[in-house]
Amino acid sequence: MQNIMTKKEYQEYVNKISPNSKILRNTVRAFVVGGLICVVGQFFTNAFKARGLDETSVAGLTAMVMIFLGALLTGLNIYDEIGRFAGAGSIIPITGFANSIVAPAMEFKSEGYVTGVGAKMFVISGPVLVYGITVSVIAGILHYLLRF
Repeated sequence: MQNIMTKKEYQEYVNKISPNSKILRNTVRAFVVGGLICVVGQFFTNAFKARGLDETSVAGLTAMVMIFLGALLTGLNIYDEIGRFAGAGSIIPITGFANSIVAPAMEFKSEGYVTGVGAKMFVISGPVLVYGITVSVIAGILHYLLRF
């Protein structure tokens, strides 16, 4: 004989076995860590400006330093710990993008440089790039067509 639950019984069962969500704690952690990553980026921006570099150079150098730091921390297995603690706060800034490229490359390096690192490097960030570029092209075309 089959035991069939009502929707109410099923919802009570789900509520009973589901872990409690810690939304406030997770939000605060994401905000603080994401903010700290941005503070580090701002530090480098200010340092490069203090050296008298122009805005374009400052922006490029800051991006390079932040990508390097994200890749380095991923290579040292520190960025994963930051991600476990901060959740989305660690993936939003540019360092999260560096992490999304380096982590799969490290994971699949045993499969070789071509079929492992080369093929799997963009497994996480690839869809983001594809849809980001596609949407920007569509937005550009719409902007061009609607400006007349």
